[in-house]
Amino acid sequence: MPLGAPEAARTRLAVLGAPISHSLSPVIHRAAYDALGFDWQYDPIELTGESLPEFLRTLDSRWRGLSLTMPLKRDVVPLLDWVDPLVDLVGGANTVLITNAGLRGFNTDVEGAMRSFLDAGIGHLDSVWILGAGATAASLLVASARLGATNVEIVARTPSKAAVLDELGRTLGVSVSVRRWGDESSTEAPPTAIISTIPGGVMDLNFAGSVRTTTALFDVAYDPWPSAIADDWYAVGGTVISGHDLLINQAIAQVRIFANGSPDQPLLREADAIDAMRNALESTQ
Repeated sequence: MPLGAPEAARTRLAVLGAPISHSLSPVIHRAAYDALGFDWQYDPIELTGESLPEFLRTLDSRWRGLSLTMPLKRDVVPLLDWVDPLVDLVGGANTVLITNAGLRGFNTDVEGAMRSFLDAGIGHLDSVWILGAGATAASLLVASARLGATNVEIVARTPSKAAVLDELGRTLGVSVSVRRWGDESSTEAPPTAIISTIPGGVMDLNFAGSVRTTTALFDVAYDPWPSAIADDWYAVGGTVISGHDLLINQAIAQVRIFANGSPDQPLLREADAIDAMRNALESTQ
């Protein structure tokens, strides 16, 4: 039976992570499935890296796919039977397709981030500052490189954690520098974009008004929204790309995987699914 025509025994999906209660993934995935006419069940499940292997062993034929959030994107990789090349490059998977042949891992954060920039009218990046050095930062580094960025500065509380990003930058042909969180702002010209991967809207960095008016902010957080840093940008009329944009764009790629087996194969009635996702998000505000 084609992946796009699910049978009742393969209708379970979930988003995994810890904490998970704040996740809006169930809201938008359920809206998409309703719009597409899929009778699929999508639940939030709180899970840590320690309990992930046992959970994966319990999956049966009712299960179709998983979305993964912190802290599981890197933990899941060695547990997969096959990974998309992008997972190997980034070092993390946020999507698992459950098949008879095993667990297949994908990363839709990169495509979701690129689509979010493009939706905001930004089709090229020259230089970027990334706040944070976790798994999400790796995906945003790859997305930045694919949009043309050649210089990326990582701002991290623990600079040693950015070593993997420095190595990734060399693979991508991107010059990566690291700055300790709280140090004086870079003396270089403002970048094309500042990307915040800091969860929960926490922000204790100050950016000059000239930076906020000329540099686009992409804040991947969405709870709370607007975040503190987004408010700083809105206050001066700056360009802001929200975590809601990334959430929808990476999620529609996940739905493609769950329905068609590939993030590159569009859905029938995909526009309807995206509209339903956006409406569902608006209803939570």
